Amino acid sequence: MTVNLEQMRRCHFAVDLGAARTRVYVKGAGLVVDQPSVAAVNTKTGALIAVGEFAEKMTGRTPHYIRVVRPVSGGTVVDIEMAQRMLRHLIGDKVRRTLRRKPFLRAAACTPHDADPLAQRATIETLVGLGARRVELVDTLVAAAVGCGLPVERPEATMVMVCGAAATQLAVLSLGSIVTAQRIPVGGEAVDHAIVQHLRHQHELMLPSQSVRPLQLALSGNGLTAHGPESTEIHGRDVATGLARSVQVDTAAVRDAIQTPLTAVLDGIGKVLRDCPPDLVADLADRGIMMVGGSALLPGFDQMLRQATGMPVHIAERPDVCAVQGLGYMLEGKIEPMVLDPLAT
Repeated sequence: MTVNLEQMRRCHFAVDLGAARTRVYVKGAGLVVDQPSVAAVNTKTGALIAVGEFAEKMTGRTPHYIRVVRPVSGGTVVDIEMAQRMLRHLIGDKVRRTLRRKPFLRAAACTPHDADPLAQRATIETLVGLGARRVELVDTLVAAAVGCGLPVERPEATMVMVCGAAATQLAVLSLGSIVTAQRIPVGGEAVDHAIVQHLRHQHELMLPSQSVRPLQLALSGNGLTAHGPESTEIHGRDVATGLARSVQVDTAAVRDAIQTPLTAVLDGIGKVLRDCPPDLVADLADRGIMMVGGSALLPGFDQMLRQATGMPVHIAERPDVCAVQGLGYMLEGKIEPMVLDPLAT
């Protein structure tokens, strides 16, 4: 495996800094933090007012002197100081005191597949600010594959698709390493944006940020297929008058609106398969695609991929926490590498 498992076993905690949610796994204690990557700041005093779920509820509802920020964008830390402050409050004093007792504190973190050195450095500096003396970086695709129980160590193909908020990452793995991978800048946020733009243009309705998810849930059942509910009522603000208004939205039209960003994901799958050796593609015809990440739960997304690719498509048992769970397995020493001894000559 490309990950140094011996170094991972020495780590004391692991962090998955995502654009939507931040998760922290502490060795021996399990998953201790699973909160939105959001912080609310008083711009007059610089004080941190809220983090996590409470800060997310404040989005769009704050006075002018309170700013709601997201220190992580696309899986990359864009504000190191704010990310450190957010993590300190999310982890809590009790866990931080426990970690401080470690003589040489080590940490692990997920990074996107194509993260550049600056993005990797930002992640390292964020955890160093929490007291870590050494930081191990793990590719999100490898961590997610391990977390959902795929046999990544074997000489056979496994395909994992990490559906994040800002991007979708695809990879084919064999013998513990990535054979070919692709990152598509389309995720759950692009789907939300497509829904918001559709309602603005077709119904002249501005949708509150908190109402996008309920509209996606209205597609539930068979979701993106034509067997879902025919219409649903949405509340928002009229573009022309600024008054509150409710409209009946045709869910079939919403399904058409979100097909455009999802088509980019299908193109990415095709590119990964074209770059993959034929023997591994033959394995994938039987094993299929494993979907992980929060956006994998978009209703009917798996059915659409199944129809478009003709391959089996599976959703992990807990797709949203697979990446941090994979880091946790490595920390706890539950992953044994396949030892390939060189042949004697």
